[in-house]
Amino acid sequence: MSEIATPDRALRPAIGRGLRLKCPNCGQGPLLHAYLKVNTRCASCGEDFTPQRADDGPAYLTILLVGHVMGFVLHFVYVNFRPEPLTFALILSSVAVAATLFLLPRMKGLVVAYQWAKRMHGF
Repeated sequence: MSEIATPDRALRPAIGRGLRLKCPNCGQGPLLHAYLKVNTRCASCGEDFTPQRADDGPAYLTILLVGHVMGFVLHFVYVNFRPEPLTFALILSSVAVAATLFLLPRMKGLVVAYQWAKRMHGF
């Protein structure tokens, strides 16, 4: 039984396009609509995105990044400035929520682009 040879897709450009929320194939059409919904097809090149499923991967990556950055910021600010606890908690919570909302769609674009480049078609 022979396998059909498929050409490799360039990983680095695909991931860059995914982080910019663009089609990993052409870099022109939008990858997402309605904040986190993956388009079924690219509006520009017609690439099919129906087999791409990111599931919980983007949430885990976002938590990992935001948690590590906020942990460092929490330690640095508390040791050096000793702010009022309530003010400190409110500011850090606001920053964490804003960073999460900013990063989540980009992490979804990264995961979908990685799957597309590696021909994984979801997990």
